[in-house]
Amino acid sequence: MEFSVMMGILGEGFLLTAQIFVVTLVGSLPLGVVVALARMSRFKPLAWLAQLYISVLRGTPLMLQLMAIMFGPYYLLGLNMGSDWKFSACAIGFILNYAAYFAEIYRSGIQSIPRGQYEAAAVLGYSRAQTFMKIVLPQVIKRILPAMGNEVITLVKDTSLAFVLGIAEMFSAAKALAAREVSMLPYAIAALIYWVFCLLIEFILNRVEKKLDYYHD
Repeated sequence: MEFSVMMGILGEGFLLTAQIFVVTLVGSLPLGVVVALARMSRFKPLAWLAQLYISVLRGTPLMLQLMAIMFGPYYLLGLNMGSDWKFSACAIGFILNYAAYFAEIYRSGIQSIPRGQYEAAAVLGYSRAQTFMKIVLPQVIKRILPAMGNEVITLVKDTSLAFVLGIAEMFSAAKALAAREVSMLPYAIAALIYWVFCLLIEFILNRVEKKLDYYHD
């Protein structure tokens, strides 16, 4: 097989990988905030429910969760979801899983803000929503960015788990090419693409972190 053809196949796989990555972030980042706030709620049943959600999603393998979402509707409810369900099941699984991790990162960041800042905001007449959005959230983002960056990098590599649902992302494409060509070259190229993608994300995160740094040399 010509090298250009191989790169074209891997490129198509990478587009699916990038799509899974973007969809997961778009869904899990805001959902993680909701779960974190529920986890810290004074309404105990809601807090316990959020804690259970986080415990289950973090305590079981992502691959198992993907398979449960993919095949659960059929085996539990007898529903035939069709061929288009594969990507939807993948997206739901990734979003739910990463929202649990992001929720704990958000929670640790929110709880690291000194209580005095909430009291000062109340004295100045800020509502709870204004206090969170204008005072707490900017500081939380700055504090949790390194931890969030680690999870985002992990997500890049975890997208390869989509192969268990038959989604032809980059790892699946490399695996098929390696079997066909009896060569490790597709794996090496895929590894290089993953690495470059991670380097790009690290660069972006480092730039954002510097923008949020209040103290400059």
